[in-house]
Amino acid sequence: MIDLHGSDLDDLIVAEKKQVAIEYHNEAWADGISDGIETEILAETAISTAVTELVRRYGETEVLDLLDQLRKRVEYGEFRADRALQ
Repeated sequence: MIDLHGSDLDDLIVAEKKQVAIEYHNEAWADGISDGIETEILAETAISTAVTELVRRYGETEVLDLLDQLRKRVEYGEFRADRALQ
């Protein structure tokens, strides 16, 4: 029998939700491309929608901190399609 403590179970639930969200985004992205929407437009509107929602929920200061973290991750190459996974 699997013995999952509360935090382990919570982590699994969050991971599952993230996977489902990625699948939703991928499907919407594919639909947009199929309808002739350029990737730059899809990306910009996705980022704008996300930032708007985050500012509404958490405020500008928290979102600016998140954007700083994302900038560092970009600089480290985390989002490069050709990056080598360790």
